[in-house]
Amino acid sequence: MPAEMVRVPAGSYVPLYQREARDPVTGNLVRRAESRPVPAFLLDEKPVTNREYLQFVRDRPEWRRSAVKSTFADENYLRHWAGDLELGPLAPPRSPVVYVSWFAARAFLAARGKRLPKVDEWEFAGAASETEADASRDSGFQERLRDWYARPTPAVLPAVESTLRNLYGIWDLHGLIWEWTLDFNSALVTGESRGDASLDRGLYCGGAASGAADFENYPAFMRFAYRSSLQARYATGNLGFRGARDLKGETP
Repeated sequence: MPAEMVRVPAGSYVPLYQREARDPVTGNLVRRAESRPVPAFLLDEKPVTNREYLQFVRDRPEWRRSAVKSTFADENYLRHWAGDLELGPLAPPRSPVVYVSWFAARAFLAARGKRLPKVDEWEFAGAASETEADASRDSGFQERLRDWYARPTPAVLPAVESTLRNLYGIWDLHGLIWEWTLDFNSALVTGESRGDASLDRGLYCGGAASGAADFENYPAFMRFAYRSSLQARYATGNLGFRGARDLKGETP
């Protein structure tokens, strides 16, 4: 196991939004809050930093700010850096890199034999507090998350390893930045394979609350809403990433 990665054991969790399924008795489509298995996986101990991303763009000139194609990143890409190969005062070396698109994050991780974590993986790991594997019902933990979501993003982000270190030894899943996931837009489709090409209208406006499995998990609502607002080429000042890898041989 790479030194900078942490093993997250196999388990299960209940996603925020219930899935549509056909009732075997009535044949009607109903929503169910179902536990979902999460196989064991590896997750980076901390988010990718400006220093690490700088080395990447040195090695891969096509991902420098002046060279990246607009298809893969919008005009905000690395806007807080002083130049193509210069970080500057707004991007300290040990602060998490932000203003990076989903495409850029995937390219960075692919060069290191990694991938972005899936939503299920991120949410499963992110449910852990310092002492509990699942703190989704811990009112104190949830209050801390709500407090962070209410704060504006600072002009200069703190260094990684400066916020919460959870039960697994993973830093900064909460309290520092938002993070890209591999399937960040997966909530826009239904859970049925034959319906995955159409939008699930129940996930919007008032219907979104009625489809929730846990009405009290406001931080999860915030993460869902944020991910649903993104496009793969977006680069924003509070969105970074970390890597994941499959871990074979362990199942829930």
